Amino acid sequence: MSASAAPAATPAAAEPRLRIRGLKKAFGDNRVLDGLDLDVGAGESLVVIGGSGSGKSVLLKCILGLLIPDAGSIRIDGEEVVGLSGRALERVRSRIGMLFQAAALFDSLPVWHNVAFVPLEQGRLDRRAARALALERLADVGLDAEVADLSPAELSGGMRKRVGLARAICARPDILFFDEPTTGLDPIMGDLIDRLIRKCVTELGATGLTITHDMESARRISDRVAMLYQGRIVWQGPMDAVVGSGNAVVEQFVQGSTEGPIQVVL
Repeated sequence: MSASAAPAATPAAAEPRLRIRGLKKAFGDNRVLDGLDLDVGAGESLVVIGGSGSGKSVLLKCILGLLIPDAGSIRIDGEEVVGLSGRALERVRSRIGMLFQAAALFDSLPVWHNVAFVPLEQGRLDRRAARALALERLADVGLDAEVADLSPAELSGGMRKRVGLARAICARPDILFFDEPTTGLDPIMGDLIDRLIRKCVTELGATGLTITHDMESARRISDRVAMLYQGRIVWQGPMDAVVGSGNAVVEQFVQGSTEGPIQVVL
């Protein structure tokens, strides 16, 4: 009997950039995250959808180390980050760019200083180099050099978002977080911000994690969508599979219906 050829080895699945297992976080009797599992691949743009108060922002804060989970694991490129502090935590945070919901600009600083705030305050750049870097990042998000010396109070809501995005990509991070990026914007500006987010993620080759309740925004940004409900991811898949997902929670959320498993408090 002749020996058969051994099957070709199957390459191991690539380690996800972000791997979360069993994540739990409660505030008193309110269990916000209740055993959440989630993977985000390198270079992927994942959007987590869910209603207000569903735990989306708590998820981001746990990853950033702003909140300490009650249980569970958060790994970035295989490294456990739960429990890190001091310089170890700052090293992890230095890899992450964040666009906050309300941009979170410092009103006392000009736009250029806001954009280059981290490298400037850490002493990695002098003021001239920091300003030059800020001008490059402002150009990346479609803002002219004239904006650099304005104060945040002189900016429209859409311009503030773009400045916040310029700050998020300033150090060319390999992970980008976006917290409700289109909140408070009109539809045209919301579309512009989403296109800029997609452009930045693609050009940087970064991993993008967006949290939103805006389905139009999710469609424009995402490679994949995950539904957060009652502290867990109850469905995930490509954007074109959201409609007709067969998941009652997802379908109610997408349709914006008051009827279904998601209880609406009137």
